[in-house]
Amino acid sequence: MIKRALTIAGSDSGGGAGIQADLKAFEKIGVFGMSAITAVTAQNTLGVQGIHQLPPKFVVSQIDAVMTDIGADSVKVGMLGSSAVVAAVAGRLRFYAVAKAVIDPVMVATSGALLLQQDAVQAIRDQLVPCATIITPNLYEAEVLAGLKIKNQADLREAARLIYNMGAEGVLIKGGHFESREAADIFYDGREFHLFSRERVNTKNTHGTGCTLSSAIAAYLCFEDDPLAAVARAKEYVYQKIVQAAAANVGNGHGPVCLPGRP
Repeated sequence: MIKRALTIAGSDSGGGAGIQADLKAFEKIGVFGMSAITAVTAQNTLGVQGIHQLPPKFVVSQIDAVMTDIGADSVKVGMLGSSAVVAAVAGRLRFYAVAKAVIDPVMVATSGALLLQQDAVQAIRDQLVPCATIITPNLYEAEVLAGLKIKNQADLREAARLIYNMGAEGVLIKGGHFESREAADIFYDGREFHLFSRERVNTKNTHGTGCTLSSAIAAYLCFEDDPLAAVARAKEYVYQKIVQAAAANVGNGHGPVCLPGRP
């Protein structure tokens, strides 16, 4: 049977992030992608011009429509926007006993636009993190979730431990915002820390990197029972997409990484 992955996230009208990036990654990796849209954004490579949040009940209706008919081998959760939507999505993940859920706690866009209401942070900690097979915060998101300022690798590991103790099975903190020659991420499974490091690609075309990484992990989880293996494969997939995007400019700002062609 064909593998199936559901993305629950916002829509990016520019096609570089959100459900558009997720569905492109699903297709490229070889799984059938479905979506439940949480918000519609007016955005492009220059930034976010507007956000229209969908009602929680309609988000639930989309999830139910997919799960009661097609089902999903894995679920990726991205931009949720409000505490009400966080609670609604977490409730459906529990209701359907989703065994493979990748949570990307989207808070701020690459352009700096706020994509999450402040009251939703606690809801993510209490309700969504415990549903995560893997949660994939960047440095800023990890600081907010853990309540800890991350200044070095020791802080990074402590933040991973704190988020893991909220109920996640695995924590992948993306280190792309560290100012260093290499972009190093760490994955913590409750027992060991695993480092993923590649030389930084010098490019402004990184729009949708986080979305693509989390959706690639969800796609590989359809085939892999081992979360670490899925993360490793997804990291390589995204690195190759960044290399490809560095040589191709789409738009006048931060170009997308989810370009057509070989991964």
